[in-house]
Amino acid sequence: MGNRLTTIVTRTGDDGTTGLADGSRVDKCSLRIDALGDLDELNCAIGVLISDTVAADERALLSAIQQDLFDLGSELAVPGREFLAADAVARLEAAIAGHQTYLAALREFILPGGSRPAALAHQCRAVCRRAERALVALARTEAGVSALGLQYLNRLSDLLFVLARRLNQNLGVADNCWRGTKK
Repeated sequence: MGNRLTTIVTRTGDDGTTGLADGSRVDKCSLRIDALGDLDELNCAIGVLISDTVAADERALLSAIQQDLFDLGSELAVPGREFLAADAVARLEAAIAGHQTYLAALREFILPGGSRPAALAHQCRAVCRRAERALVALARTEAGVSALGLQYLNRLSDLLFVLARRLNQNLGVADNCWRGTKK
């Protein structure tokens, strides 16, 4: 990165626009910036989860995901370029399979919660779903949104759900199952 960000206050966004990495300017309320903002919020939420997660392998997995999310954000900041690694979805699927081997099959819906780390993972999952919706909306209106990025966010939300269950299991906390409405 060098000295690219020597000044944080530029005043160039005071008119309601922001610069993309390719030098173009877009409205701060554009679908592209919405998607970038949701990815940024997801990355922040994962950072909180990392700070509250004890196991080194889980921290390593989540840290790698943060790198991937930055790569995906780079794709949005430089339209037409691909930065997300081709094997990114396969890595998530492998992590899902690895964690699922320890979990009982689901027979009912799980409510977010249990332990604090699991609750944070569920919160990350919800933010991930929002980021996915924002990316889908962008893909419907603009060319150049990678199919890999869409797959990645879809798989990541699955992983975060499985990870939430695994975090509860590792901490000896039962999943909170939805009881449903009895009529």
